[in-house]
Amino acid sequence: MSSALGLALGFALDRAFGDPRRFHPVAGFGRTASALEARWYADDRARGVLHTGVLVGGAVGLGVLLERPSWRGWRIGVTAVATWAVLGGRSLEREALAVHAHLADGDLPAARQRLTHLVGRDPSALGPGEIARAVVESVAENTSDAVVAPLVWGAIAGVPGLLGYRAANTLDAMVGHRSARYERFGWASARVDDLLNLPGARLAGLLTAVAAPERAGVVLATWRRDAAGHPSPNAGVVEAAFAGALGVHLGGTNVYGDRVEHRAIMGSGRAVEPDDVPRTAVLARRVGIGAVLACAGLRALLRSPSQS
Repeated sequence: MSSALGLALGFALDRAFGDPRRFHPVAGFGRTASALEARWYADDRARGVLHTGVLVGGAVGLGVLLERPSWRGWRIGVTAVATWAVLGGRSLEREALAVHAHLADGDLPAARQRLTHLVGRDPSALGPGEIARAVVESVAENTSDAVVAPLVWGAIAGVPGLLGYRAANTLDAMVGHRSARYERFGWASARVDDLLNLPGARLAGLLTAVAAPERAGVVLATWRRDAAGHPSPNAGVVEAAFAGALGVHLGGTNVYGDRVEHRAIMGSGRAVEPDDVPRTAVLARRVGIGAVLACAGLRALLRSPSQS
């Protein structure tokens, strides 16, 4: 089926090239979202609902228009390009391994600075183990958010699903976090992103068990026991699963500017070490491959031959 082939090809493009260096469509979307926020921001939920509805709805509408031509080659191509644009697995891996390279060289200041490309927490007081923990947690969460979940929505709803999911996820990163400015305005973006990530996070948890078969029982047990302790209904699932697969524990105290969060411990293994970062990258890669196989297969099943 053309849509299924497009998903697989787009995943391959992401693995080969990562994010485009220039003219990334997600960056363009972010500039548009910032411009609209400047025009209609107000400290209330109704304005936030408007902001989310216009931008996510616009992305879905664009996807519908792009899928309208029925030519098979067009359908494959537009699905592949959209998939490549919304996935972030290869770039995530590159950033994680770049932090690890600085740690391996003993360059702690460089590792702390590069960590800011992955997480929003304050790295200034973090030692090698805490930097590595931050990388592992970021790779786990973003394997779900930036690889598995977009593929799930591509399988369910094609290009409109890919673009709509990525729009919602980008808005959550921009305005969905807790702060005085976005407590109300960002509420809708955060809730929509939570909802859209529910299936992807659960699939990512299952695929983590598949990707680490020798520890599959530990993965599932850790998920059941520890995921609910995380403040996110989705990140907790995949972080707990990765902790079980890697034989480490995640969670602890995180500092975000002047805000301190004490996260529940997930996993019953040892503390994270710098050498766990490459292991995490390999695990994330396996989860991504499992996701594209599952989602391309699901897309083929959902589409009738007349719609291919």
